[in-house]
Amino acid sequence: MSGGIGSRFWPFSREAKPKQFLDFFGTGRTLLQMTFDRFKKIIPVENIFIVTNEDYRDLTMKELPELSSNQILLEPMRRNTAPCIAYASYHINALNPNANIVVAPSDHLILKEDEFTSIINGALNFVADNEVLLTLGIRPSRPETGYGYIQVSEEKVNGMTKVKVFTEKPNLELAKLFYESGEFLWNSGMFIWNVKTILNAFHQYLPEITSRLDTGLSAFGTDNEKAFIDENFPFCPNISIDYGIMEKAANVCVQSADLGWSDLGTWGSLYDISDKDEHANASLGAKSLFFDSSENIVAVPKDKLVVIEGLDGYIVAETDDVLLICKKEEEQRIKQFVTDVKLNFGDKFI
Repeated sequence: MSGGIGSRFWPFSREAKPKQFLDFFGTGRTLLQMTFDRFKKIIPVENIFIVTNEDYRDLTMKELPELSSNQILLEPMRRNTAPCIAYASYHINALNPNANIVVAPSDHLILKEDEFTSIINGALNFVADNEVLLTLGIRPSRPETGYGYIQVSEEKVNGMTKVKVFTEKPNLELAKLFYESGEFLWNSGMFIWNVKTILNAFHQYLPEITSRLDTGLSAFGTDNEKAFIDENFPFCPNISIDYGIMEKAANVCVQSADLGWSDLGTWGSLYDISDKDEHANASLGAKSLFFDSSENIVAVPKDKLVVIEGLDGYIVAETDDVLLICKKEEEQRIKQFVTDVKLNFGDKFI
């Protein structure tokens, strides 16, 4: 899934070039390319599909020249993760109605690559034999409002832990309760299932999507697919797979995974994995001096010198035309900042 704009990572992530197309770590590979590199060790390249907004077609083709154009599925507009996953599932079903599928965001960091490969291979084998919607769960390191949470049960399905409660992004108070209870995992946003299993779930829980896409079954996998999607996709509800299916389905399981995972969706998540000085300040891409300051993250162009005095727990992020200064604990408000910037100044800074 590679169609989002990553607004929680503004001002680095912008509509013209969202975070999946950025090289955060100076490795010469963007997050999308790193995700592709990770999966081509597990899945044949010809079986990898990218779902993205049609505005990012050329960027995606440039980033992943190994893929053919028919492996890049173009959404005419953003409609959240459920329609995105439905589109890909119908497309894959037309090519192989017995396919086992891994769904993954394009902008996550995985540090433990060998463990990831082992877990995904095992998960693919599991869903081939079990009609289960499987998600990977991560042990929380903080109360985070940007992730879905999974409460595990004691019940098992052929050795795999069944989900007790699946809750989409909570408010901060609820996130603190989840974190302190020790009973919840973060939903990593990575899912594994058989194509029949997920299509059955869509028909049961999101018929407003399947009623649209079923009318063009013969179009999928043909030259007529794009025209059909352009006509019908905009009528699909704007809904996440978490809220639309995972919270409602009875056949959801979770596998706890220690992957060195971060979704890099927030400044807080980037701060957590960054090197820090003796006062827990993190500085990315710039020369920085801190005085009487602690637990800050500074991200500015590499030719800038930043001098900070008397700040504790702040985000200081600058691009060519935007400077953001925000308390880390208030970073959930960044989406609102982006909305207000657009309202007051138009699209220039978005």
